[in-house]
Amino acid sequence: QVQLVESGGGLVQAGGSLRLSCAASERTFSSRAMGWFRQAPGKEREFVAAIRRSAGSTYYADSVKGRSTVSRDNAKNTVYLQMNSLKPEDTAVYYCAAMVFRSGSYSSPSNYDYWGQGTQVTVSS
Repeated sequence: QVQLVESGGGLVQAGGSLRLSCAASERTFSSRAMGWFRQAPGKEREFVAAIRRSAGSTYYADSVKGRSTVSRDNAKNTVYLQMNSLKPEDTAVYYCAAMVFRSGSYSSPSNYDYWGQGTQVTVSS
């Protein structure tokens, strides 16, 4: 099975930055589209960003577009999410996910097949 491990979360003040990492243990990592999602307490999981293969077409939710950047390093089997100008509304557990068997909209959680355990991001006001 594909194992995904997120890291880089933590506590940051509003306006600060964080870089989240997602390390994958999977030999065909470079051929997978990867997504970032987040889930706040009592709320549904929502799309944050996604990146397609090594060529790097990227997609962003309107809520983070312009202040977030998703990238990948296939040599390291790692995908990153750089988040700047963080807001308290960004507070959530952030998950990375891999699209393997299914296809479709990058913003739909149901289209992803493997998920990491999440990393907590807390933004204080």
